[in-house]
Amino acid sequence: MVPKALATDSAANSAADLVQRAWCLLLATAARRRGAWAEQAAVGLEGTGQWLSWHGSGAPTVAAQVPAGARPLLELYAPLCAAAPGRPLTIAHLGQSLDGHIATGSGDSYYVTGPDNVRHLHRLRALCDAVIVGAGTVARDDPQLTVRHVEGANPVRVILDPRAQLPARYRVFTDGLARTVVVHAQGVATVAPGNAEVLVVPHTDGRLDLRALLAALHARGLNVVFVEGGGATVSGFLEAGLLDRLHVAIAPLVTGSGRRGLSLPARDKIADCLRPAHRVFTMGGDVLFDCDLRAPSSAASTSSNDDITRVI
Repeated sequence: MVPKALATDSAANSAADLVQRAWCLLLATAARRRGAWAEQAAVGLEGTGQWLSWHGSGAPTVAAQVPAGARPLLELYAPLCAAAPGRPLTIAHLGQSLDGHIATGSGDSYYVTGPDNVRHLHRLRALCDAVIVGAGTVARDDPQLTVRHVEGANPVRVILDPRAQLPARYRVFTDGLARTVVVHAQGVATVAPGNAEVLVVPHTDGRLDLRALLAALHARGLNVVFVEGGGATVSGFLEAGLLDRLHVAIAPLVTGSGRRGLSLPARDKIADCLRPAHRVFTMGGDVLFDCDLRAPSSAASTSSNDDITRVI
């Protein structure tokens, strides 16, 4: 008989191995999409050749024979593998409290969500070509926007600074860990901060033309774009109808007040509100809503079947 402790360790190792193999497959698929396939991308792919299949131009399908330990990872990230030149994809993520805040009133946001969701952010960075944040996020958090908690390459860092107010002291402009593009509004006197490149985009009353921004990024081969924050930046892309997917992670946390996540123009009627098609995943103690904003909207339930399911 296998000792209980050893059996538990073996099961954990097996689960970790399945997750690692699934992640290697996703990285290899992203490398192929970028035209950057190399032999080293095949490392760790043994036995995964039939785990994903493509039908037409949509997202790959996760095969029925995929082991249960690998399936959630593949199902969550497979939609990002469908992008290509002429078929780009923009995804955003927010991590918030139960009462809808991404930070406290003083600006403290480390960390609203747990370590599993932080790892999820790094996976999104690794699978995307570019990561976008606003100037406020850089000024408050001085983020690196690199891939550190999982394997994968760093995305191009895109900083929205329409008024060219950010000084060069922030890490994204000085650390040299990834290519950085700072976006200024057309007509503003521009000086490239630190190592950054400057991209000039049209604006209206100081608000960047986000559609023109995405077109400029796509022209540079950056077809999968991740809008990481903050709340105003994500809200701007959502309001403009430019997001294909939105991830909202909800943590079991109540801040009482604080900085809002999504902030959109008010609707008078519930029937006019966005009710996106969605899937739900758990990440440790957090619950992630994966919203597909290009699929037909979910219909509000009008009947009750007493359908209650415990998920955690």
